[in-house]
Amino acid sequence: MQYRRLGKSGIKVSEIALGSWLTYGTVTQQAVGEACVHKAYELGINHFDCANAYGSEPHAAERFLKHALTPFSRESYVLTSKAFWPVGPTANDKGLSRKHLIHQVNESLRALGTDYLDIFYCHRYDPETEIEEVLYTLDDLVRQGKILYPGISEWPVAKIAEAIQIVEKRGLHRIRASQPVYNLFNRYIEEGVLPLCEENGMGLVVFSPLAQGLLTGKYRRGQAIPEGSRAATPQVSGSITRMLEDKTYDRIEGLLALAEELDMSLSQLALAWVLRQSGIASALIGASRPEQVIENVQAVGKTLSSDVLERIETILG
Repeated sequence: MQYRRLGKSGIKVSEIALGSWLTYGTVTQQAVGEACVHKAYELGINHFDCANAYGSEPHAAERFLKHALTPFSRESYVLTSKAFWPVGPTANDKGLSRKHLIHQVNESLRALGTDYLDIFYCHRYDPETEIEEVLYTLDDLVRQGKILYPGISEWPVAKIAEAIQIVEKRGLHRIRASQPVYNLFNRYIEEGVLPLCEENGMGLVVFSPLAQGLLTGKYRRGQAIPEGSRAATPQVSGSITRMLEDKTYDRIEGLLALAEELDMSLSQLALAWVLRQSGIASALIGASRPEQVIENVQAVGKTLSSDVLERIETILG
């Protein structure tokens, strides 16, 4: 495993991080999920990502991680959580209000069985809460020792820029982590988010680097949707199946051929491509079997030549 500094913070995270979305606290059995976490830790992954809304009910994935990480010393790994999405029926059970953030951080700490979160993300931008309220609340949580580094996820670039200006003007604790989507099929961050975050000391922890499984090679033209895959999971099947068109299949086939030529799996090629960006600290993978962790970790240390990168651009069109 190799490690990268999270932006300009002092913390280092593994280039591959293990996420919990749609896996832990939901369809993956406890024993199998714990085997994935233990294999990840064994292979040097020190970065475990979660959120209050992950799992079959609020905080379910966090409770899973509490048990899965029990064998390991708390100081040896980086633990994250998030808040924004609804986790209850009342008006204040969502968003980024001071009331909701403080309550949810306390609930996450309780579910995870820890005194602090290394990174706490505002899971989306909240247009119904003034940005100053959000930033001052994050600052208070840092001062209380409940979170070490504030983070954001999928915020519009203009709002990231606004937050940076307010933090600098008010002398608040800086946002050190940004978690956007990034993969071969979704590259919007390259135009604004990535350079802005890099210039201002935020490390990027990108989610869906394998495009929810499209970049693993499991979806092939003319073949049935694999049983148990995300395309067969009702919560997300729509977003995946909408992409399963001729253009996507053409790209997948071209990338598969290139990966085979390079003696890599498609997922290793896709992860190596993501990690070519120096501003990216970690690529977040999901795993429902330990074998998936083993395969994905092998992307670490693989470099892609300029010729290979050009060929990828040609395949993507």
